[in-house]
Amino acid sequence: MDQGAFKIAFIGSHGVGKTTLCYGIAARLKRLDVSLDVVHEIARRCPLAINRDTTVSAQAWILHTQIAAELVASSLYEMVICDRSVLDNFVYLLLAAGPQPALEELVDTWITTYDLLIHVPIYEAPRPDGLRSTDPGFQRAVQERLQSELARRNLDCLDLAGIDRDDWLDKVEKEVRDQLRPAQLDLLDPLAGRG
Repeated sequence: MDQGAFKIAFIGSHGVGKTTLCYGIAARLKRLDVSLDVVHEIARRCPLAINRDTTVSAQAWILHTQIAAELVASSLYEMVICDRSVLDNFVYLLLAAGPQPALEELVDTWITTYDLLIHVPIYEAPRPDGLRSTDPGFQRAVQERLQSELARRNLDCLDLAGIDRDDWLDKVEKEVRDQLRPAQLDLLDPLAGRG
């Protein structure tokens, strides 16, 4: 499923700093004149119940809306930075309603469209923001189930656990630059590809 854009997704439980990292890496890459868009957290726009009270309908809306937003962004920009992946959203559904075979195949297929998954670990309990659950136990349950789903699917990701929080953005930028370097060198080097 080739969408054209290089697509990054920050994954992890709620309240761990994914949005801050999204904006931070977007700002750094824009300074390098990278054409990019950020797909913001879709759950915040969901008209149905989320968090512990989520339903199959709410999560189906979130999953499909996220995919649609990623498709649009991928058709317009060379890079897309996602504040969550479809797998993160699916984890909330699994915790609330158990296995969902009808959506599982969609998630399994779509998760392969990300070029880089970046796992953001729990650093502190979630702060009240009027939307997300502030229960540290629920935050940990989401984290544990996400890690389980990553392992079950044998998905690679850049894991920021064990790295000082002040160094997270530098680590992400280095990983993105390392993954983009071959394509950028080909574009910038007029002799590339010539024998």
